[in-house]
Formats: sequence, C-alpha cells, structure tokens
Amino acid sequence: MRKIVAGLYMSLDGVVESPEKWSGPYFDDEMGQAVGAQMAGSDTLLLGRRTYEEFAAFWPDRTAEDDPFADYINGVPKLVVSTTLKTVDWQPSSLISGDVVEELTRLKSQAGKNISITGSITLVRSLLHARLIDELALMVLPVVVGTGKHLFEDGDQLDLKLLDSRAFGSGVVFITYGPTDA
Repeated sequence: MRKIVAGLYMSLDGVVESPEKWSGPYFDDEMGQAVGAQMAGSDTLLLGRRTYEEFAAFWPDRTAEDDPFADYINGVPKLVVSTTLKTVDWQPSSLISGDVVEELTRLKSQAGKNISITGSITLVRSLLHARLIDELALMVLPVVVGTGKHLFEDGDQLDLKLLDSRAFGSGVVFITYGPTDA
C-alpha cells in the first residue's frame, strides 16, 4: 500500500505560500538530504493546477547541473489535479479531473513507492479533510513572513499525531505528522 506524503515549507507564522521567496537562507545540506530522502521514497508527484503550471514553466529547462533535484522533478510521473486544464504538456504527466478521492484511493492501493505532494496548498487541504494524506512533512523555518497563504484556515480542526521530528543546525525543524486513526 502506497502513502500520500505532503512535503511543505512553513514559516513560524504558518505561511506556506511562495517559499522560494523566503526559504533560501535556510536551505543547507541537512535540508537537502531530507528533501532528497523524500524524493527517493516516492515514485509519483501529485500537483494541483497552479503548482503544476508554475513547475512546468520552470523545471523543464533545468538540469542536474542547475539544481540537484531537476532530474527527479522532470523525470518522475506527475499527476495533476485540475477541473480546468484539458491537457498537460510537461511529460510524464497525467491529468486527474474526475473523482479525485476515488482515483487517489485506487492509486494508494497499488504497489509502488509513496505519492509525494509539494506546494499545491488547496489540494493538500482538501486531501487532509478527505483523510487521504498519510504523512504531513513540514519543514518549519525560523522566519516570520507576515503575509501569505496558510496551510490551515480559520475553522479548520484536524487531529494529527507526531510521527517524527528533527532539528537542523540552521534552526529549521522537520516535523512529520500523520492521521490519528492510522
């Protein structure tokens, strides 16, 4: 049985939007190793439409010389959840436009490595509420961003259990949570 693992960068004030604007000073070898381990543990990348479009505009022209994660991101099969896209051109990508819960439940039951989500905050929220996320892996960075999209919105309540935590020398804390009913 496969797991769906959502990996996000989060500021101390809970912002998860646009981490490329504020995470750079904290990205070091420890973070790189943790991100690399998450990638090595997955064989599929799950993306929402906006994150897919951002990634498809950036990653196809990148190589391992530009970024050590380029080969993985460009080569891994990508599942794109969208109600508006009709096609996905960045390959290998497939579109999920029907019953997302049903399709992801089916994919989780298949053999394989984890299905990884990065970014895609709206998708992560909906999958958390549908109880399809098996692990929520948060890199909490020692920065207050002030504004931006938060992972949880007013009124959200979700009970999780701590699966793992590690503190890095940079002050980043890598926290992994899972559902309490697992």
